[in-house]
Amino acid sequence: MSEKSNVTRRRFLKSTGGAASAVALSGMAGTGGAQQSNQQGGDRTLQLINSTMTTLDPIKATDTASGTVIQQVFDPLMNYPEGKIAVESLLAKKQEVSDDFTTYTFTLKQGARFHNGKEVTAQDFVYSWERLAASSNSRRSYFILESVGVKHQTTGDGSYKPGSLAVNARDKYTLEMELQRPFHSTLEMLSYTSFAAIPEGLVGDIQGYQGEMPYQRFATSNPIGAGPFKFDRWSSNNEAAVTRFDDYHRGRADVAGVRWSIIEDDQAAYTYLMNQNADVGFNEQIPTAQYDPSKVTIQNTDKLGRRSGTYGPVQNGETMDYLAVPTINSFYLGFNTANVEKAARQAAAYALNQQTTVDQVFKGRGEAAYHFTPPRIYPGGANAYDQHARNNYPYGYNETQLEQARRVMEQAGYGNNNRYQFTLTTYESTTWQEIAKVLRDQLQATHIDLQLEQAPFSVLLNRGRSGSLQAYTLGWIMDWPAPDNFLQLLYPPRTDTSQSDPLAYTNWSGTQAAKRATQAWERIQNNPAPTDQARQTRNRAYVQIEEANWEDVTFLPVYHRTDERFSYQSISLPKFGAAGASRQMYDTTT
Repeated sequence: MSEKSNVTRRRFLKSTGGAASAVALSGMAGTGGAQQSNQQGGDRTLQLINSTMTTLDPIKATDTASGTVIQQVFDPLMNYPEGKIAVESLLAKKQEVSDDFTTYTFTLKQGARFHNGKEVTAQDFVYSWERLAASSNSRRSYFILESVGVKHQTTGDGSYKPGSLAVNARDKYTLEMELQRPFHSTLEMLSYTSFAAIPEGLVGDIQGYQGEMPYQRFATSNPIGAGPFKFDRWSSNNEAAVTRFDDYHRGRADVAGVRWSIIEDDQAAYTYLMNQNADVGFNEQIPTAQYDPSKVTIQNTDKLGRRSGTYGPVQNGETMDYLAVPTINSFYLGFNTANVEKAARQAAAYALNQQTTVDQVFKGRGEAAYHFTPPRIYPGGANAYDQHARNNYPYGYNETQLEQARRVMEQAGYGNNNRYQFTLTTYESTTWQEIAKVLRDQLQATHIDLQLEQAPFSVLLNRGRSGSLQAYTLGWIMDWPAPDNFLQLLYPPRTDTSQSDPLAYTNWSGTQAAKRATQAWERIQNNPAPTDQARQTRNRAYVQIEEANWEDVTFLPVYHRTDERFSYQSISLPKFGAAGASRQMYDTTT
């Protein structure tokens, strides 16, 4: 997906069922994984399936498809090992923080190299983070300037003043960063690939650098990082591939490379996987229409809640290894409050039964959602999430309340002779279209004529940013594992589609609930420290934002997806964690 430069940090997701343009598969059967399976061990290329990518520049990517490739090519200081949410050092050897939590000092590993042979130094990080803050290509400047809050200067209009970032190379292997104030998730944020190192001066999109190559070449055909794999090729809407980097600082990868076939259509991806052209599939590659929960056999559940076992036999007779992980995500219906009246939004909330939707439409592949913050990171954890929703959700916990939906519309002046109409736009997903049809049929009895339409994913986002949508479906996964990362989408000033970089397309303003959400977010921002007192203040404010959203129904939570992995038994992959498979590197796959 494309985003305007500078402040957006969107991790929008497509739901189970995948979507978009169909891909012809004639002549493909029996070529990819089957051919590769004749190669053994470290000489084999891992065959995967991906969605449409947008860029290979880590400061520009906002979509999961691009991110999963970027994760293999670029290394930051820290990392979510195998997608687990407890961060570890990667290019950093060690880190220290001052007593006031505002100065971080990182000692880099010596001898780590970029794919062009240059050693990784502290100055490379100074350059890379300046790009993140200042480049016109950056869609993540908010990460470093506001979320982490690195000290910097601004110009008269409040924009970042280039070259003023308080990040310094004290010597070749020592990097120092000074924050404006403490931030509770600093190391978690620095694990995101937007903070990855690239060689100093590689591209000339910030002051002081002419660039060794044109930007477009770097972003599409010659990205150079320090990750376990180096870039090989990317053909838009066709394939992407990386090959093993023999000089990787953690050791040579166990596979020769990774290749992704880019297939958007869910049925086409399923056929490709069943033909064993891919070694591994995820939710999108065994979409809900083909998924049979009775074929799941769970053999183990670990302390992180990850369930492993087998799935099958599948269509081709094989039994696949199976992994189900409760990852940190939320899928929802969004409403442009300027285009859809509050009564209609509330009627939709009364009509939707989240648990029935998960059970019948998604076949149990997730959890019913009543908050936008996922259970794993909700204040107090999953039990507190369930208790608050069960006791306080105003639109029916695990039930449909059509009588209340009809009443709220009649109170707003609507009836059989004065029906309300709005349009719900989904991306091209059969699963979300099924949900939309159920909702449409239910709302017929509440004096609402719901119109349905589909749009390609990128088109939906562009229309959302322009403010032309009425209602829409989207999802969000964590950039870092804290409620802030989700609830920033419910901060009313950042939902204004007249601004250049709205985080959500709801135009939420002018109501008492919007005012409460704004005040709660400001309390979060004013209490960012990693202390118990600040955490307690944030936790109260998180819940207040959730309740304000309930009142005005700007986001209608639908479900939290369980991420599933289906792999043929000739492949051995480590389990990924709650951060999701897109945060996993494949250098230890065998």
